[in-house]
Amino acid sequence: MVEIKLAIGSKQEKKVFKHVVSGADAEKLFGKKINEKFRGEIIGLNGYELEVTGGSDTSGFPMRKDIDGPGRKKVVVTRSLGFNSKIKGQRKRRSIRGNTISDQTAQINCKVVKAGKDTIAKLLGLEAKPVEEKKEEKPAAPVEEAKEEATEEPANEEKVEEAPKEDKKEEKSEEEKAE
Repeated sequence: MVEIKLAIGSKQEKKVFKHVVSGADAEKLFGKKINEKFRGEIIGLNGYELEVTGGSDTSGFPMRKDIDGPGRKKVVVTRSLGFNSKIKGQRKRRSIRGNTISDQTAQINCKVVKAGKDTIAKLLGLEAKPVEEKKEEKPAAPVEEAKEEATEEPANEEKVEEAPKEDKKEEKSEEEKAE
C-alpha cells in the first residue's frame, strides 16, 4: 500500500499542515510534476487548488524540477538544492530524484494557490474542539472565603505554639545559669 505524506503550506493561515494520503488517493497524485497544479478534492480539501513545490523519496533524496522523470539520477551540482557547499566553486556528484511523483515518493511539499470556503484545519479534522471550563459551575465566593479562613487559622495556631516554646527556652537558660 502506497502512503504519501503531504506538507501543505498556506500563506493565509501562515501555517504548514501535515496530512497523510494512502491507497487510491495517493495513486491519483502519480504523474504530477513540480510546479503543476492539482485540485484539492483529491486529498480531501474541497474548493482548494494546490501546487506541487517539491518533495523527497523514500530514502530522503530531494526532488528537483530541472531533472525529468520519476527516477533517481547522479548529477554534478554546485551550491543549490541537494548540496550546500561552504567552499566557493565546489562541485560534487549527488543523487537527486526527478521532478515527477511516483510510488517511490514519500513526501510532497505543496502550497495553496486558491483557497476554499472552510479552513484547511477544519477540512482535515485538525481543529481543536473548545473545552468547557469547570470553574463556571462552582460558585467563586465560598471558595475564596474558605481560603481566607484556612490561612488565618494556622497563623493563630503558630503564634500560640511559639509562645510556650520561647518560655521553655528561657526557663532552660535560667536553670543553666543557676547551676
